[in-house]
Amino acid sequence: MNISKGTYRARRQTLMSSLPDNTLLIVRTGSLCTRNNDCDYEFRPHSSFYYLTGFPEPEAYLIIDSSGEATLATLPKDPEKEQWDGFRYGVQGAIESFGVENAIELDELEEFVALKLDGKENIAFLFEDEFLRDQAYSWIDTLRGKARMGVVAPSNIIDVTDSINELRLRKDQEEVAVMEAAAQISVKAHIQAMKTVTPGMTEGELEAELNYVFMKNGARTPAYNNIVASGSNACVLHYIKNDERIEDGDLILIDAGCELGCYASDITRTFPANGKFSEPQAKLYQLVLDAYYAGLKELQVDRPYEACHNAAVLTLTEGLVELGLLEGSVDELIESKAYRDFYMHNTGHWLGLDVHDCGRYKVDGKSRLLEEGMVLTIEPGLYVSKDNHNVDEKWRGIGIRIEDDVLIQASGPYVLTHGLAKEIDEIEALMAN
Repeated sequence: MNISKGTYRARRQTLMSSLPDNTLLIVRTGSLCTRNNDCDYEFRPHSSFYYLTGFPEPEAYLIIDSSGEATLATLPKDPEKEQWDGFRYGVQGAIESFGVENAIELDELEEFVALKLDGKENIAFLFEDEFLRDQAYSWIDTLRGKARMGVVAPSNIIDVTDSINELRLRKDQEEVAVMEAAAQISVKAHIQAMKTVTPGMTEGELEAELNYVFMKNGARTPAYNNIVASGSNACVLHYIKNDERIEDGDLILIDAGCELGCYASDITRTFPANGKFSEPQAKLYQLVLDAYYAGLKELQVDRPYEACHNAAVLTLTEGLVELGLLEGSVDELIESKAYRDFYMHNTGHWLGLDVHDCGRYKVDGKSRLLEEGMVLTIEPGLYVSKDNHNVDEKWRGIGIRIEDDVLIQASGPYVLTHGLAKEIDEIEALMAN
């Protein structure tokens, strides 16, 4: 389920067409990162570099001149190093496998860039890349020092971040296919967790079930740190210790998704360790589910991004008043953000090559309108701290979140993470089996 070379080529051409004439674009993928002593983390390419190339190796650079010619600077073939660290594509492999017009070895980069920059008006790169930014300034200074020789250095520096982000925000059919495949692997993992959990096991044992299903189905890594939170741990939004024992009567909140082809999935489900919701748990859970459906209705083409969140907040606040966790006028409670004692995050985020994917949420100061091809999460929740003595004891220590991945389509929202139980009776029936 790979992205085609033609798609990468078209992305590069579209990006260059958005930049001024006589521009040299340079994007760097990044380097290996040391875990400890002489052990490195597994390399994962920079998302924007990967979006434009599909090239998976470290240390590489993409250089595109104003004619549209793309060059990859990459590590050379080296049988001895490949014996230790694995296969490298090298120059010829980069050209043959990734659809670039040219490739050079990494030690040729400085000379190559100097030739390409001479006479260019603009150099463009991602300003977030401090290493490349320092390199760019150094290259420009070197060229300026050769002015008497007729060399002309770029006079303008362009941050290409927004241009790339806007391209990445709208997914094409190939991307959607990969993302749905990742989503469905994650669905299998959550089903496995619901079927496997028993009181007395640890959160870590349950996490192992997730990772097993991810890897067994071709997704080597999670898209982010798995959250497996039992009991009051579910009230910690980014709980990742995953080392406590699961007690009978606990709710378990699992926020976990795999990464496939560098594309993320992101699912949260909350379910009872013993297979049966208690009455307080069920009431809060149903309220979160009602907020989910209220928000989902707003995920339509030409609706503001924030409409989903506003609908969820309204539903949650009304429910909190009805259940007695909040008192007062619903409108005033929303205006004063009193609901944030129980719901303190947004109802979703963009999803793609990053789990919190790139793209602006506002345009010209207003919530941006949703468009076909955008993918985002919907994830309302409620979190009642065990130390919240302003509410009845029966509610304390309950944390709930329900999250799916949604593709915006003209025909309405399409849930990529389809097939995973979220109704109370569906969850209890699945766990009973």
